[in-house]
Amino acid sequence: MTGASADGFDLDVLAGWTRRLASQPSWTVAGGGNTSMKGVARDALGRERQVLWVKGSGIDMGQAVAADFATLDLERLRVQGATEVPDDAAARVVVEGAVIQPSGPRPSVESLMHALMPAGFVFHVHADAICAIANHADGGRRVTEILGERFAWLGWVQPGLDLARQVRSLASYDGVALAHHGLVAWDDDPERCFRRIETAIGRAQRHLAAAGAAAAIPLEATELTAVEEERFLLAVRGRLCERGHRVVVVDRRLREISDRADLGDIVRAGVSSADHVLWIGPWSCAVADPRDIGSALAAIDAYGERFASFAGPGEDELEKRGELLGERTPRVLLAPGIGAIVTGSTEREARQRAEVALHTHATAGAAIAAFGKVDGLDDATLFEWSKFPLELAKLKDRPAPGRLGGRIFIVTGAASGIGRTVARELASQGASVVAADLNGELLESLAREFEEAGLPELAPVTGDLADEGVVSGVVATAVQRFGGLDGAVVNAGIGVSGRLEELGVREWRRALDVNLTSAFLLTRGAMRALRAQGIGGSLVYIASKNAFGPGAGFGGYSVSKAGMVQLMRIAALEGGEAGIRANAINPDAVFDNSRFWSGSLASERAAAHGVAEGGLAEFYAERNLLHRRVRTSDVAAAVVFLLSDESSRTTGSVIPVDGGVASAFPR
Repeated sequence: MTGASADGFDLDVLAGWTRRLASQPSWTVAGGGNTSMKGVARDALGRERQVLWVKGSGIDMGQAVAADFATLDLERLRVQGATEVPDDAAARVVVEGAVIQPSGPRPSVESLMHALMPAGFVFHVHADAICAIANHADGGRRVTEILGERFAWLGWVQPGLDLARQVRSLASYDGVALAHHGLVAWDDDPERCFRRIETAIGRAQRHLAAAGAAAAIPLEATELTAVEEERFLLAVRGRLCERGHRVVVVDRRLREISDRADLGDIVRAGVSSADHVLWIGPWSCAVADPRDIGSALAAIDAYGERFASFAGPGEDELEKRGELLGERTPRVLLAPGIGAIVTGSTEREARQRAEVALHTHATAGAAIAAFGKVDGLDDATLFEWSKFPLELAKLKDRPAPGRLGGRIFIVTGAASGIGRTVARELASQGASVVAADLNGELLESLAREFEEAGLPELAPVTGDLADEGVVSGVVATAVQRFGGLDGAVVNAGIGVSGRLEELGVREWRRALDVNLTSAFLLTRGAMRALRAQGIGGSLVYIASKNAFGPGAGFGGYSVSKAGMVQLMRIAALEGGEAGIRANAINPDAVFDNSRFWSGSLASERAAAHGVAEGGLAEFYAERNLLHRRVRTSDVAAAVVFLLSDESSRTTGSVIPVDGGVASAFPR
């Protein structure tokens, strides 16, 4: 359906103004807010209809295009919304029934408010500065003083029929400031509507600055050492993951909040805009001193008890059905000397939540500094909002976390071959991956592949994994970037050929260093982190068919891989009490995307087997019982199984992925 406003504006114009509103981060946090335009359009039968185009629910204003606006029957909304609708449930039915293009996005939760306003354009933003002056019992007085008499004020009203009718009664004003909900302005011209928004926010920002909103009293926060911070993050993530795995990121921008002496008041103020609950839950959690891990964990537990009381006895069922915003585990912790510790199923989601937390708490901080207090939403109001069906529907529009969402894995030898495929497969199932390899250029190309495919962001680490310092840095990257660790794929390795009588000590030592010492170093570092975290984990060792079925002329490699299997068994023995599992995979003759066979190795192994180099892959496939080539994807599938909860009762095992080589059967 195509059409235009009474003055000839089309949807591209509305989308452009929507994006312009969102270009100011403090106006539309996380793309929140909505816009609309009224006009005339022809339906599929050529009939002219009065319509409302309104931004789709959950659509990021900063990315809005014409297709992101729902088309609704304006006359129906106005007639029924003004007089015939008795309550919000009926209002939702009316809005759903007014949709003209079912294939379009779901209409904004504010659709009825937009429809009832007589102006051609209605813009609604969740501006920080407006919330700072409006979130008070005497917000009406403050709004009039600061914005002028052309702007009205309403205390908190949940989106729906009541809010729509109350805003409609204020149509003679230029706009209205809504407590915990931002600013709505209207006009028949989109530019004038934008200017009203811009002018009001500018006045609020200038008033806050003049009132000393930035003059916070700092707390004497002690800087943590890197070791202290890692210890804190591991312990905290362990507790945060008790009800499900999460990535944990640190956002140091929030030190401007966490290091304030009035941090408790800021946290008690809650969210500045009600829609922030969708992102960060009803409240954040304040930690008094991150060096005191016991008190930090107690604060997390206290938050859980408060949320359980808040949600009531039906909490688990509501959460299971996706009918509750927030969860028993805090999504945002504020810690002096660190900033914010924020959770998410991926780093990207955690960063988005951190952005919302920054705005919501900075708004409360500005209001407290300027006015002395903020009137937050009480728990009963928050609970009703947390079950609001149209807000919950936004959650259902988001892609569900992958099978391994919230989990963090290290993959060594990740630049090519098995490691590269494993890293991609883990990420495709939602995991956050630290990829380590000697080849930085190939790691960079892998990171680009992740980005182009929309996978969780990769954390690449370049270096020699036989170097103790490099391996320590790999584990530290997992903790510093993602908050902890859930497992490692010990895959880095090289092939060293030569008969024992001919093999040089240098080549022998290099095989042991790269294939075995590096495995020991990562095992030690990963087990220390996993034990400190306290929620178990899984180590997967990419050994080889040669561990059980060695080949002549391949002694250095075969011995190192046999040692890796024994290392795995010891890790299983020593890690079991901490829930740390260890298992090995024995692949054979994996050629696709592999640098393992580069140099002279392929020709040497072909000569050893008496075949042409070009026929080596086929020779290996024909010698196994299944007569099939083993692919990197086959190994990756076994890795995912061993890292997932599906193998939670499996440790100390060896899984052959070799097509069936009888001489290498585990025994």
